[in-house]
Amino acid sequence: MPRVDLPASIQEAPAASQPLLQGVEKMLGSVPNLFRLTATSPSALEGYLGLNGALASGSLNAQTRERIALAVAEINGCDYCLAAHTYLGKNLAKLDDAEISANRDGRSNNPQAHAAVRFAVKLVLQRGKVSAEDVSAVKAAGFSDAEVIEIVAHVALNTLTNYLNEAFDTPIDFPAVQSSAA
Repeated sequence: MPRVDLPASIQEAPAASQPLLQGVEKMLGSVPNLFRLTATSPSALEGYLGLNGALASGSLNAQTRERIALAVAEINGCDYCLAAHTYLGKNLAKLDDAEISANRDGRSNNPQAHAAVRFAVKLVLQRGKVSAEDVSAVKAAGFSDAEVIEIVAHVALNTLTNYLNEAFDTPIDFPAVQSSAA
């Protein structure tokens, strides 16, 4: 049971959130519970959608973004995000089950992506306090300075959604997946 009321429809959301939710519905074909929860604060929804949209048009491909999301959700124990990103990883990013499992375990079967996922894991576990060697390792795998910064931004974005879903017990509206932390 969620700990805050989720608007049951776009029309029940705060007026300032309604056009944003309409955009989500147009893009995804529905409005997942994460967006309905966040819509309770129009400013939070606008911030989330703005950062998400900016990063979606960044340098990192969809596969890398989903790999990072899966690793971060697993560490943070967010079943909602694991369900959502497992679904998105399979259906949009076209990751196979072995890759999704590896990502949830903090690694990747793709050598370059492995460096990004490992760096993301270190960011989460060390609260951003990575070493110069950690940064050098991800750059040595072929990531530019801009892409390394985007990895940090993706970790922050995914941590935000993990915390929203965990703090408010968002009902899962994707095929369920349970974190190993549960």
